Amino acid sequence: MGQGSLPALRGLGCCVLVLLLLLGGSGSPGTKPPPRGPWPEEPGPVPEGAPWGRVRYEAVKKHLGVVGALSKHYWQYLACKVWQEGCEEEKKQQGQASPIPSWGFPLVGQDYLEILSAWYCSFGKCCETGDCRIINNITGLEADLDGQLHGQHLAKEVVVQAVQGYLQSPQPQKALVLSFHGWSGTGKNFMARMVASHLYRDGLKSDCVRVFVSLLHFPHHNYVDSYKAQLQRQISETLQRCRQALFIFDEAEKLHSSLLDAIKPFMAQHDSKGQADQQRSIFLFLSNLGGNTINEVALDFWRAGRAREEISLELLEQRLRLELQEAAVNSYAHSHLLRENLIDFMVPFLPLEYQHVKLCARDAFLARGLPYTETTLDEVAQMMVFVPKEEKLFSAQGCKSVPQRINYFLP
Repeated sequence: MGQGSLPALRGLGCCVLVLLLLLGGSGSPGTKPPPRGPWPEEPGPVPEGAPWGRVRYEAVKKHLGVVGALSKHYWQYLACKVWQEGCEEEKKQQGQASPIPSWGFPLVGQDYLEILSAWYCSFGKCCETGDCRIINNITGLEADLDGQLHGQHLAKEVVVQAVQGYLQSPQPQKALVLSFHGWSGTGKNFMARMVASHLYRDGLKSDCVRVFVSLLHFPHHNYVDSYKAQLQRQISETLQRCRQALFIFDEAEKLHSSLLDAIKPFMAQHDSKGQADQQRSIFLFLSNLGGNTINEVALDFWRAGRAREEISLELLEQRLRLELQEAAVNSYAHSHLLRENLIDFMVPFLPLEYQHVKLCARDAFLARGLPYTETTLDEVAQMMVFVPKEEKLFSAQGCKSVPQRINYFLP
């Protein structure tokens, strides 16, 4: 935002505050509001022979003086909150007598200021850390996952409850670490993007969100020591800049064990005594490991005539941990994250069935504003490859290539 637009915003903010004062300003809850009408109170009986207009003028002057003082007080509070200006004068006035009426600084007006500050920050950063662009919209996250993430009842429940509980904790003892597992195309990346977009106004573009893709950011094992130093520095800088940070590691099974060991200190338990507003950080690891185990459980349930919604987290998490602990020495499992219980939840993503692919196709058409029919959705789903060979139950690619498939149906 340019220098020239700042005074204009300040002037607009002041006008909004004055309007709020005139239209909605009131005392603290439980106090009697000022009398309605254009004047604070009647000036009393008019002395005989005194001009009526002069008495009304004195009342107006007195009222405008109060409004002016109150508006100035509000403006100083806003400037201190948003631009960190006038804070010393604000503190000084708190200890001095003020021309503001005896009903005190209105709490309703203070709420207006918080709203106005948030409104200003929505147009650009209002602090160096970017913290004022944290939104933590858990309700929106849950609603959007219900409508857009198909066939993943376990993943939705675990992630929403884990993130909500962590953010509500007054003094978290460690970072929240979630490990996503499942076949490609089942929604792991989609879930990570949804979490970022509902915790931060800027989503994945936020300065408080860092995304690392193994083969893209750490392609050569010969440079592991250099990668390790860079990774630790980037995480440290993000944590210093943001009181709430999100780190996403895609293709986590391809990360060198030394890199995961470098991350470990940032996830370990720490002492939070005497810290009222504790630093929060969330780590998401996305991996294809465990996909076959998850699919076997889902297939067993189908063959037994049981609904996939009956699959429990406890059953899948136990099977996942056993598989990952038996993996090769240099794999994701032997980075000590599992053995030292740094991973809080193993989040399983179930294989997607025919009806889920149709829902993904519907979403793809809607996202591009294109018309569709049930026949069209069936045609898109039938283009996908389904496994096992006999049952043809699960989409081999999940929903990953569905958006590209609908190009065949464009007019």
